[in-house]
Amino acid sequence: MTDISDLPEESGPAGGWGSLKGIAHIYGESWASPGALDTLRRQNKPGGFMCASCAFPKPANYHPFEFCENGAKATLWDLTSSRCTPAFWEDHSVAELRGWSDHDLESTGRLTAPLRYDAATDRYAEIGWDEAFAGIADVLRGIEPDEAVFYASGHAGLEASYLYGLLARLHGTNNLPQSSNMCHETTSVGLKKVIGASVGTVIWEDLEATDCYFFFGQNPGSNSPRFLHPLKEAKDRGAKIVTFNPVREQGLISFVNPQNLSDMVTGRETIISDQYHQLKAGGDIAAILGLCKVVIEADDRAQAEGLPRVLDVDFIAEHTTGMDAFIAHARSVPWPEIEAACGLTEAALRDAGQVYIEAERVIGVYGMGLTQHTHGSLNIAMLVNLLLLRGNIGRLGAGCCPVRGHSNVQGQRTVGIAEKTSLIPMDRLRALYDFEPPQKDGMNIVEAVEGLFEGKVKAFLCLGGNLLRAVPDQGRMEEAWPKQELTVMISTKLNRSHLFPGKAAYILPCLSRTERDSQTGGDQVVSVEDSFSMIHGSVGNRKPASDQLMSELAIVAGIAKALLPPHPKRDWEGWTGDYARVRDLIEATYPDDFKGFNQRLFEPGGFYRGIPAHDRIWETESGKAVVTTPDRLTSLGYDEQAGRYSLLTMRSNDQFNTTIYGYSDRFRGIEGTRDVLLMNEADIAEAGLAKGDVMALVTDTEDGHPRRLGGLALIPFDLPRGTVGSYYPECNVLVPIDHHDTLSKTPAYKSVPVRVERDGG
Repeated sequence: MTDISDLPEESGPAGGWGSLKGIAHIYGESWASPGALDTLRRQNKPGGFMCASCAFPKPANYHPFEFCENGAKATLWDLTSSRCTPAFWEDHSVAELRGWSDHDLESTGRLTAPLRYDAATDRYAEIGWDEAFAGIADVLRGIEPDEAVFYASGHAGLEASYLYGLLARLHGTNNLPQSSNMCHETTSVGLKKVIGASVGTVIWEDLEATDCYFFFGQNPGSNSPRFLHPLKEAKDRGAKIVTFNPVREQGLISFVNPQNLSDMVTGRETIISDQYHQLKAGGDIAAILGLCKVVIEADDRAQAEGLPRVLDVDFIAEHTTGMDAFIAHARSVPWPEIEAACGLTEAALRDAGQVYIEAERVIGVYGMGLTQHTHGSLNIAMLVNLLLLRGNIGRLGAGCCPVRGHSNVQGQRTVGIAEKTSLIPMDRLRALYDFEPPQKDGMNIVEAVEGLFEGKVKAFLCLGGNLLRAVPDQGRMEEAWPKQELTVMISTKLNRSHLFPGKAAYILPCLSRTERDSQTGGDQVVSVEDSFSMIHGSVGNRKPASDQLMSELAIVAGIAKALLPPHPKRDWEGWTGDYARVRDLIEATYPDDFKGFNQRLFEPGGFYRGIPAHDRIWETESGKAVVTTPDRLTSLGYDEQAGRYSLLTMRSNDQFNTTIYGYSDRFRGIEGTRDVLLMNEADIAEAGLAKGDVMALVTDTEDGHPRRLGGLALIPFDLPRGTVGSYYPECNVLVPIDHHDTLSKTPAYKSVPVRVERDGG
């Protein structure tokens, strides 16, 4: 267990003046447009706009400033006064820009006009919207529907996302992968298998009532800082927080509330984690099994001594299946095997297990530290096992809480951005739009990338995002991506995916969520779904960066009108003019989730679409929650060997997904660079290395595709032995496309087998 006092002095607490300085730095660098501060004032409040950063819920009883450091950075980055106009391409070729950093590409500012790639000059040139739509349609009509992929990043609102899914299916394909394929698809598949729901079971009221959190592989300090407020409130009322993470993340160690004047003046910190356990990468299965073993042994003693049971036996009997086999397995696994697999001691796990036993209401929180492993689905099943032992799902103050990264990534799945036909009400689509929907499952991201490598995928349309940078096997992607017949990027800013254009390539600039969306029917509202399955309306009020920008919905409709034959039941023009009509269509397609959609759009805190498992309704094959007996103790997909390390890819304090705001990772004491390799000091000594050595990482696989990333400064860092760390997305070049969760195919970014060597050695 980590002693909190050992934290490096330069890291400092989450929140506080460091957070305000981080926001001020981005404000100065982006030269945000006038009115940006007013936009921040409206952020995440009823009648305002919903943050385009993470999907953390928006409370009904909001703070004066209901945004965090990351949310403010995202908003200021969107509202930059810099513009990337067509004139930019007079001075810069695509080949030249490939040498630019991700940060510098986005710093060119907001895109202002639709662009088409000209191979003769190696530059993009302005094109009219109608000509762009016609060109895209011409290429799509020349290939088979299943040779095209319609990808969505998680940013677009529910309305545009619904029509995007409809467009793909009317065209004849279910190739609708989404950014959740790369982060929380393990949740969608893994949770669905064991509790019958593909999302978490917690709502805001549960946060207010819980007396214990168990965190696994989630970092609120950098990824969802608004979570720190309910964590502080929980600590103030005496709740316990126990954390399992290979990396000591400052947001789970201490926090200074930037909205509390007294705390800011005095520097008074709230200590967040009562216990912090640095387990090995891939050690969660063993660690959670150890916690379960502690609970089961305590129950065995209680029975022997005639004391009240520790297990919730009534809940287990009524609501679960498979518990007896799991309990027998937990009893049989020796403690030394558990310790070896997770890197924690029996004593540490007993300390944590005792906190769980003494808590009345427990919420299990997790992030991509659980999902992005070869056996990430088993990680999630094990966390569910732990919660089920004491009935900690489906009652106030308890539940399973995956924290989603992108603002509407969960909502897009809800309204049809999904490659699996079983998730889509095809009968309703058939009746509403008078067509026969395609019945074959589409491709997820891994399958689409593999199809690209094999030449089976010939077109990619991207509704937002920076896909080429976000996916694994980046080197192979950069070779394969330009071979496509068509690449279409719906974007707000320049990014690396634009720099490897297909034979026909278009950049279509769209409004940001902060901007006024004016259509023929007046100013429009969009909607999003947060991590707690709450639906929120979002209203932009800033002047658009260019009068040539179109909304995401209008762009989708423009492509549809050019590609598909007219039909009286497909009123793309009318839907573009009035988004309320699209919300009526969503309600007609998903009546249980969206009853009264337009009328409920601005309910404070959002309106709840309902999750059956929250009410102990288990939509599984057995009608009960499934307890899983693990067949392994590690989530790694490879053996531990001498000289082989597990690479943990991580995000800095100054980034959101592939967007790099700057070069300050203050929580880790890293400034001015992202080209670093973090390594345990004992591992450095054993390997004969020294701080500051320039290193390379080499993927330790034998699939015929060498993967290497060099130029990394070696930094001693508090990581478990055998685990090394470096930044995402730079490290994506090291991740093989077939290195993914066995059930969901989510790339295993959190445990990649690598070897380290001196750069050039």
